[in-house]
Amino acid sequence: MAPQYGETWVYESLIGAVPGLNLSDRAALVTQFVVFEAIVLAVAGVYGLWSAVPAATAAIVVAVAGSWLMLTFSRTVRRLQPPDGYRRLLFGSSIELALSVMAFVLFVTYLFVVDPGDGGSLLAGLLGSEPPVVAVVLLLLVTWDVIYRIGACWWATVVGFWRALRYGFDAATTRELTRLDALNVLFAGVQLLLVPFVLDHPVLVAALVGHLFAVVVVAGGTVVLQRRARTDGDGQRKR
Repeated sequence: MAPQYGETWVYESLIGAVPGLNLSDRAALVTQFVVFEAIVLAVAGVYGLWSAVPAATAAIVVAVAGSWLMLTFSRTVRRLQPPDGYRRLLFGSSIELALSVMAFVLFVTYLFVVDPGDGGSLLAGLLGSEPPVVAVVLLLLVTWDVIYRIGACWWATVVGFWRALRYGFDAATTRELTRLDALNVLFAGVQLLLVPFVLDHPVLVAALVGHLFAVVVVAGGTVVLQRRARTDGDGQRKR
């Protein structure tokens, strides 16, 4: 089913608004990885920052996995046509964007204010004591890509729990929705690829591991509640 604006992630709306751009999901994901990785390698070559490439590549892989999750999630939701209230809350509120902006601001504050004051700087560890401006811009851009997708994952998980409290579905639809909840857990697990690069920064490790734990708990509760729900004529939850 083609996207209807107001029932898409902000990410999908931006991609869909580009004139003449009509890539398949696979092509879009491959393009995202290739373009970002090529820029990372070019910057590393120019400034001799090869030690930062593994961390950057891991972050790009996480961002691409998040893009896959968002595309798969939205396509499935639109195909299933669940109640309007759920779709509006999931896509139309853009709360995933607000959550991501908040998390990004906190990360930037940590990176440039808190972290240097603790004696060991993530920025210096990745890009050197005098990091090139271009490399810093790229680091922040890739970080935003990752954080936005983490925000979308968390918002989809929370709204899924609300959906399970509010609505009941037939067995086939419940299975599809359970699969989506499992995809959120899978993506939260993929984010742990970043942990080896921030082991000296307990705040960041706690954020990544804590997000996985929160997603597992909430998604698990969603699955239990959704399977116990029954469907009435209006799709309202009944016990």
